Amino acid sequence: MLIDSHCHLDYYKPEELPDVLARAAAQGVGEMVTIGTRWQQSLDMRELAARTPNLWCTVGIHPHNAAEFPVLSAETLAEAAQHPKVIGIGESGLDYFYDKAPRDIQAENFRQHIRAARLADVPLAIHARDADADIAAILQEEWDTGGPFLFLLHCFSSGRGLAEAAIRLGGYCSFSGILTFPKSQENRDIARDLPADRLLVETDSPYLAPVPYRGKRNEPGWVAYTAAVLAQLRGMEPEAMADLTTANFRRLFRKAA
Repeated sequence: MLIDSHCHLDYYKPEELPDVLARAAAQGVGEMVTIGTRWQQSLDMRELAARTPNLWCTVGIHPHNAAEFPVLSAETLAEAAQHPKVIGIGESGLDYFYDKAPRDIQAENFRQHIRAARLADVPLAIHARDADADIAAILQEEWDTGGPFLFLLHCFSSGRGLAEAAIRLGGYCSFSGILTFPKSQENRDIARDLPADRLLVETDSPYLAPVPYRGKRNEPGWVAYTAAVLAQLRGMEPEAMADLTTANFRRLFRKAA
């Protein structure tokens, strides 16, 4: 069984979802996690997960949306994560490519999410784009001052230095359809070299559809194509990669065990 560890099901119309979920099941995707990016949307995803078998969710504020509301406290986020279908915090982090929110607000939002993950004892899904040094610095500072927390770098497309910094702190890296793109050799090299017990796969759907569907609207079932490329890179059979990434998912997202 495969698990899509990061998707955005709120981008699909309600009437589309049954077919999207059925196609995922047909590809061997037994479970998926739909991600919080804004506060009300996070609560909506919580309700969707509550009524949908094999669906989990997270609650959080994306860095793009960090300035749309007052920064939520770690306590507020952690309280929302007490719901049985909420297995993580986020996504949160830093995005210096689009810079849709002031960087100081992104950083404070990110820090509150880290602290919420620690309080709730669930992992934080981290969005990192063109901000490797600051992501690594904040992770280390929060670890040193507040203690350990669980996290993964979602849709990993950063440099090797951030991957290695995350691994040193016990973090995980989740790979998306980017892994299949012809010009993504650096991403493939990093995925090949990371410890096997820190690897996850995701779609980030509806974005980043893998080859052979690049350019189309992505969906959770297509995580199978990313997992197949990851298996080839690691010299594994696809079934073994499915077992590995599912075991890693269970270890990280302990509420989903």
